[in-house]
Amino acid sequence: MNASVVVTYTIKPEVLAEHLGLIADVFAELQATNLATADYRVLRLADGVSFVHVSTSFTADGTNPVPELGSFKAFSRDLASRVVGPPSASPADLIESHTP
Repeated sequence: MNASVVVTYTIKPEVLAEHLGLIADVFAELQATNLATADYRVLRLADGVSFVHVSTSFTADGTNPVPELGSFKAFSRDLASRVVGPPSASPADLIESHTP
């Protein structure tokens, strides 16, 4: 079973470097653990401070393993102090995907 979520938010410009570092830590842990049960992508929009996270889990019960990573917990811990407004999370259905 796969389950996807799309999260969008805007951060305060003065925390951009810290925020990017926390995102890099998540991807370093994903790389180190070679997590095969989730696809995780982060995009930064053209304004430089708006972000879109797209996560799809490929687990038997649809649970997403990414939020259980220590680095993701660190990323999430102070997120409210870095964002302009609350993040918006929406469930999504993965129709097709291609990764070269």
